[in-house]
Amino acid sequence: METRNNHALIQTLLDCALACEHCASSCLKEEDINMMINCIKLDRDCADICTQAARLLQRDSIIGHQYLLLCEEICRLCAAECSKHDHEHCRQCAAACEECADACHANHEPINQD
Repeated sequence: METRNNHALIQTLLDCALACEHCASSCLKEEDINMMINCIKLDRDCADICTQAARLLQRDSIIGHQYLLLCEEICRLCAAECSKHDHEHCRQCAAACEECADACHANHEPINQD
């Protein structure tokens, strides 16, 4: 397997994870926290999945680029949820998630189950 330079992709994944963590923390401070529950859950899942994707790419894992399929999916779900809310942290998170989803899409490989 050919080693790729994934530095920019890893940085995009980490930026997304940080935006999601910030959004989740900020959602917990909102007046009507019950309206933010799905946002918080997706933020946390997205942050975890993006961080794991970055780890896999950094160590040149044989499944790193396949894992980006899952990462793209959670980023799109998180962006859609954050877009429903009119908070600056949600807008920033949605933008980071959309950028990350596009980067994952451009770099993922199909999952092969032989």
